[in-house]
Amino acid sequence: MAKTESKVTKSPVPQDDGAARHIIPGTRLPDVALVATRGAPVNLARYQERAIIFVYPFTGTPGEPNPPSWDEIPGAHGSTPEAEGFRDCYAAFQVRGYEIFGVSAQTSVAQRAFAMRTGLPYLLLSDEHLAFADALELPRFETGGATYLKRLTLVVRDGVIYRCIYPVHPPGTHAAALLAELSG
Repeated sequence: MAKTESKVTKSPVPQDDGAARHIIPGTRLPDVALVATRGAPVNLARYQERAIIFVYPFTGTPGEPNPPSWDEIPGAHGSTPEAEGFRDCYAAFQVRGYEIFGVSAQTSVAQRAFAMRTGLPYLLLSDEHLAFADALELPRFETGGATYLKRLTLVVRDGVIYRCIYPVHPPGTHAAALLAELSG
């Protein structure tokens, strides 16, 4: 079977490996406070509104190399275009009653720098110690001795998941496609 590649990044396209099949409608979010890019920590289980939570592996820093073998890992590339897609659609999601949150295992310091650099209007939440990921058994991968979360999106209301999108591809157009689905 030939390896499918993304036209944008030339990296392998992620396939549904079943690693998120247990995240079903009705699953409660874990009662875990995550460090936010601004303000107080956020506990998504206690967030009493509708939200889109996009989980992403890693956002790079200009001038610094990606983690080892990043180009060969299906779905690894694309976190910056995905985050920018949610940024660009943010007002439209809010009009429809959704708040946006991004979650990764990166430090809050790295997330803050990324949010400032790209002008994100929503919060990024750091799951650096993988407490949220462990409680939900989120899919992940390892490279260079570090653990990264695989890309997925949760549509939630009042701390309860009612949709899990996995795998997410292409990440750069994901926000607009999801917004169109929610608007239809």
